[in-house]
Amino acid sequence: MNIDRAIFAFAGIMVLASLALGYFVHPAWFLLTAFVGLNLFQSAFTGFCPAAYAFKLFGMKSGCAIK
Repeated sequence: MNIDRAIFAFAGIMVLASLALGYFVHPAWFLLTAFVGLNLFQSAFTGFCPAAYAFKLFGMKSGCAIK
């Protein structure tokens, strides 16, 4: 698995988890969904993603979208 696919998987898990927490625990968890969405949006334009940086530190291979 490369960084690109790991980012997609991580973002999907975070969105689904925050939606479940917002529904079952407290609506403030929906802010995590908004944060993940905004982070994905800004990384599309800047190419910088904090999660990709963390995955790179753990030794994951770069993909074609995120270097």
